Amino acid sequence: MHIIAVGLSHKTAPVELRELLAVPDSRMGEALTRLMTYPGVKEGMVLQTCNRVEVYAVVDQVESGFSSIQEFLVDSHLSLSAEQLLPHLYWHAGDRTISHLFRVTSSLDSMVVGEPQILGQVKNAFRLALTHNASGIILNKLVKKAISVAKRVRTETRIAENAVSVSYAAVELAKKVFGNLSARTVMLVGAGEMAKLAAQHLVNHGVRQVLLTTRDPLRARTVANRFEGSPIPFEDFRSEMGKADIVICSTGASHYLISAEDVNRAVRERRNRPIFLIDVSVPRNIDPAVREVDNAFLFDIDDLEMHIEQNREERRAESTKAEAIAKEEVVVIQKWLQSLVATPTIVALRKRAEEIKKVEVEKALNRLSALSDVDRETIEGLASGIVNKLIHGSLVTLKSAAQSSNGSIYIDAARRFYDLDTGDIEKEGDEPSRASSECTENSNPKPSVDQLNVHPSVNPQLSQETKKLA
Repeated sequence: MHIIAVGLSHKTAPVELRELLAVPDSRMGEALTRLMTYPGVKEGMVLQTCNRVEVYAVVDQVESGFSSIQEFLVDSHLSLSAEQLLPHLYWHAGDRTISHLFRVTSSLDSMVVGEPQILGQVKNAFRLALTHNASGIILNKLVKKAISVAKRVRTETRIAENAVSVSYAAVELAKKVFGNLSARTVMLVGAGEMAKLAAQHLVNHGVRQVLLTTRDPLRARTVANRFEGSPIPFEDFRSEMGKADIVICSTGASHYLISAEDVNRAVRERRNRPIFLIDVSVPRNIDPAVREVDNAFLFDIDDLEMHIEQNREERRAESTKAEAIAKEEVVVIQKWLQSLVATPTIVALRKRAEEIKKVEVEKALNRLSALSDVDRETIEGLASGIVNKLIHGSLVTLKSAAQSSNGSIYIDAARRFYDLDTGDIEKEGDEPSRASSECTENSNPKPSVDQLNVHPSVNPQLSQETKKLA
């Protein structure tokens, strides 16, 4: 079995194409059921976000698996042709698939490195795959490990601690001024998207009350209702500023709406308690002279961007640690996958040993007469003990060797030495039989999860990709 991934993301495709590939959650069950009907696909999961659409699958063969997933993506969207889709796809197999999923789930491949939403989106994709019986033993293990890797990255690094968006930077700076934001009041002057996002983040962090004013009273009421806040007439907002701990200004005005005198008056009304002002308007709507007012803290869009850039640098440093964690965990899942290669041989060896024991015990019991039940149990126990001790070392070696680069050699040798590819054990007097073993493994070394044989016909890039993956 091989693990593969086929998909596209913000790095390879425009948003218009990503939108075309998106499958509504209401149709995901149908899509997963159809995915499992494609040749060679044994397990599958579809991960989709605003920035990516990816299919993870366990397949019989890599080359045919790539073709099946590619065909699935095209068939799922009648308005999209293969010619339109193929230039934007990427393909991963084996170790590269594992590494890619770990990086995606840990938000190392996100547009904003360290963003928290992707972990929940991976969990949702996995839940849907489980619900519709598309995920099995291999994907279950792989996705659960990816989720644990993401949690480890967040625990052991600071990759998600610092804001890299203007709206969240406002929250971070407000915390530096006030510490705890609970029971604070924020006033929005204008209802630009950035200001609304900042207000939502502030509310999420404990801000108690939202005051809002715009030149359009109806719009002010509508937006205020969104935050369970209170609208303020635009002509009165300056006199009401003293009630606000945080003021966010985001309007289309071409001049200063808030002067140093306005802020001075508000601070006096607040009995010199600090007031925090954020101006995300371009051009600016708060007079820079406000910076000279005692107990007033003013940040404009450039200040926020500078703060964000510092945070980006810190995230980049932390992402190096996160990459090392993901790489380390890839080795763990590799060993588990390699151990699966030995499982059919271990099962076949146990079965062969049990058959031999059964035949020989029956022969011995037939030659002995008048044995009590205790005697029979003693003989069977003796035979079982001898057989188990004889094969124990081989089983331990197989399990250990399967995780090495030479695992297939040990497995092939075991199958030959123990004659595991012939038929059932012949009973005394029977003609030797060469019927197929119940274990369907052949005597050829089994390829590891990252051995590829990708034909260029799948995509011109794949033959080169094969060399990288091998």
